[in-house]
Amino acid sequence: MAILLGPNRYGKAETRVVRVTRDGGTHRLKDVNVSVSLSGAMDDVHLTGDNSAVLPTDSQKNTVFAFAKKHGIGAIEDFGLLLARHFVASQRAVAHARVEIHEYGWSRITGGHSFVRDGGEVRTALIHSDERAETVVSGLTDLVVLNSTGSEFHGFARDEYTTLEPTDDRVLATSVTARWRHRGTEAPWDESYRAARGALLAAFAETHSLSLQQTLYQMGRRVLSERDEICEVRLSMPNKHHFLVDLEPFGLKNDNEVYFAADRPYGLIEGTVLTDDAPAAPSAWN
Repeated sequence: MAILLGPNRYGKAETRVVRVTRDGGTHRLKDVNVSVSLSGAMDDVHLTGDNSAVLPTDSQKNTVFAFAKKHGIGAIEDFGLLLARHFVASQRAVAHARVEIHEYGWSRITGGHSFVRDGGEVRTALIHSDERAETVVSGLTDLVVLNSTGSEFHGFARDEYTTLEPTDDRVLATSVTARWRHRGTEAPWDESYRAARGALLAAFAETHSLSLQQTLYQMGRRVLSERDEICEVRLSMPNKHHFLVDLEPFGLKNDNEVYFAADRPYGLIEGTVLTDDAPAAPSAWN
């Protein structure tokens, strides 16, 4: 029996960078978490301990900081492409670079230099660059949404362990993780992000839901129908269950007003929506 080395990669995870751009008395803030992963002709470091092809992860961290100073941080997709291309071009052994960035939002309070951390979702970007192709996947996580009505769930399969009762009026709540793949590596990234986020929210609000799966599809479909630069959307949506509280022991009627919000266990709904002409990009999501 032969023992072989399989696919492998290495890098520096979660380099946290805060970049302040000072324009006189008005400052702008970018707060990002950058993870870099490299792969290529690096079998020897695993098989023999030869480190000659290995760019230290500390150097990768330093590159992130240096690029934040030299180039600034605009759209995180552009910053990710800049980093990924640098590692592939500058290191002979590196055939593929993966850069994942999470951006944490801050809003100006007043004046030019006071900010408050946004309490909403986190913007994300995932960049892949190698000698053959590049891909950009934008997205968000922790987008918490809720419909207090307009959601049903009935007609489902039943077995000997089914206790769930059908309902034609329920609270539908979820925390959306969405990622969308662009057709190319050039786009108005900030505008595209705002529009895709808006499409997700509009579809969630406007869909009379018979299941969270149906809502997921409508959300992905809305993004693709409104943004030509996007060809594929992947969504992960846990069902944040809200159960009516039995108030009859207290002589009170609960007319869909008081709920218990359970955090676990929860249903997890995941799916992909894509256009029929979406180019193949198997490595885009790795």
